[in-house]
Amino acid sequence: AMQHDEVIWQCIGHHQCSFKVKARLPGAKKTTNFCRNEHNVTGQCNRSSCPLANSRYATIQEKEGRCYLLMKTAERAHSPKRLWQRVRLSKEYDKALEQIDKHLEHWPKFLVHKNKQRLTKITQMLLRMRRLALKAKPKLVPLAARTEKRERRREAKAEAAAKVERSIERELLKRLQKGEYGDIYNYPLKQYNNVLDEAEAEEEEAAR
Repeated sequence: AMQHDEVIWQCIGHHQCSFKVKARLPGAKKTTNFCRNEHNVTGQCNRSSCPLANSRYATIQEKEGRCYLLMKTAERAHSPKRLWQRVRLSKEYDKALEQIDKHLEHWPKFLVHKNKQRLTKITQMLLRMRRLALKAKPKLVPLAARTEKRERRREAKAEAAAKVERSIERELLKRLQKGEYGDIYNYPLKQYNNVLDEAEAEEEEAAR
């Protein structure tokens, strides 16, 4: 499996990979290789972080406010449908860390450390998103017409959600520039991709 991993990395790491993005972030002097694969534990394109070139891999994903530990091993490679084993992590941060230690007991220290780091960043961002959502909550004025009232409520909610998303993108970009994320770049995934899209577009514009 290790030999196969190395062959895969030689192909996608040094040649073409559809997930690889070369981007220069605002303020940066040189381009950096990032990865758009949702299973990448750091968001960086390198040998250790690549989910395709490591037959034994683990990452953490967030779905609707809950964190899940995803693990794959060489033994599962024959069945793509069941490739990733998913374990729901506790809402309590300390217990979630214990679960990571338990399930990744004999795994490489790099993956254990990065998954704990990723859990920490996701937990911090979820708390921040909740605070932003509460802060941006619109005040609703009662109106006589039900339809008009419903439409105004929808507009207010959409505007509040857009403000939260823009705020998260600005915060993510700021932390990427300062390196505050401790090498965990791709969370939240949607905003991370938006930032990469903008950086990529600016890079292409500058090259013309």
